[in-house]
Amino acid sequence: MPLGFESISHGAVAFGFFNIESDMLLLEHYFFFAADFCRWISAMAEKEEAPLLESRGPVFDIPVREDIGDLMGAIHGFHFSGFIGELYKMYPFPENQEDFKQNPEGDKTRQEVEALIKGYSVEKDIPVFMDAEKEEAVFGEYRFTRPVFHALLDYVWRGGYPRWRDEVRPDYVMNMKETVEGHSRGLFAGIRFP
Repeated sequence: MPLGFESISHGAVAFGFFNIESDMLLLEHYFFFAADFCRWISAMAEKEEAPLLESRGPVFDIPVREDIGDLMGAIHGFHFSGFIGELYKMYPFPENQEDFKQNPEGDKTRQEVEALIKGYSVEKDIPVFMDAEKEEAVFGEYRFTRPVFHALLDYVWRGGYPRWRDEVRPDYVMNMKETVEGHSRGLFAGIRFP
């Protein structure tokens, strides 16, 4: 489930997983796969130390709120609007609360999820910056302090809320952890994954 994270640019913003059978993340109106996000982070961490690290990340942008859908309505099974509603028709919320765990094999649904979101979104590349001097991470229009950036990475590491099923993490998450901890400098300095 997405959680609220405090941004420098927009106040509290939603970030996180929103369906346990997909590895897709959202950042307000940007949607992207966790495997891609982890690769962006790893690639930035591996770059030579510089005050400003720059890249671009592919996202599916759904700028119209109604096209995103009603997450709580979809979870509770009474309102299936927009992209999120259609996704919950394919992969409904589990009947038993104890089954509410992020699937570490959620990347296997990528082809279906990608085909679905293309009907609601515009594909674009957003700038991704790590600015060591300002101590800011930037994803498109959203800017975060170092501590909040670390919290975003920790969220993905943990599998968000409800956490990874059986505490098993996908390889791309494990690779991100190892890369970030092995290149702990600049905006990545001091981060440790429990």
